[in-house]
Amino acid sequence: MALKIIASMCSGCSACEAECPNNAIREKGGTFIIDPAKCTECEGHFDAPQCIAVCPVDNCIKKV
Repeated sequence: MALKIIASMCSGCSACEAECPNNAIREKGGTFIIDPAKCTECEGHFDAPQCIAVCPVDNCIKKV
């Protein structure tokens, strides 16, 4: 599985980028995107996806 940031909801705050242990999150066009090839939903690092935990916008990051 991988996660996806809903671009229309992303505030561009960058809180998620620093929390990703796999460097799967990057800025693109003022919002952030998750590389599905790198995203492991933090498996092996944390019990839950850290990007979701720190995102200030509810439901901005979803499982795809």
